[in-house]
Amino acid sequence: QVQLVESGGGLVQPGGSLRLSCAASGIIFSRFTMGWYCQAPGKQRELVAHITSGGSTNYADSVKGRFTISRDNAKNTVYLQMDSLKPEDTAVYYCNARNLLSYWGQGTPVTVSS
Repeated sequence: QVQLVESGGGLVQPGGSLRLSCAASGIIFSRFTMGWYCQAPGKQRELVAHITSGGSTNYADSVKGRFTISRDNAKNTVYLQMDSLKPEDTAVYYCNARNLLSYWGQGTPVTVSS
């Protein structure tokens, strides 16, 4: 059974930082492209960043220079370091594992507010 379990979300002030983690089980983690997506209220889910099995990364324009995605294949975990957070980053953040199939975590909420 595939499980993706996100953690690390919460309430942070503008300009602050958070580190999201996603622990995967039930897949050969190193063979999957791992991604972070976000969904704000009333909006569609959209890509934040992804990292391929080879370590190549891609970011949404809105987070370039502020967010960093990384992976630890030994721990079956993908991370999203979020710096210089803005109120518009407020959303539920979802972890995704993609190979021939696609799997989703349950999401972790991030609220950026003073």
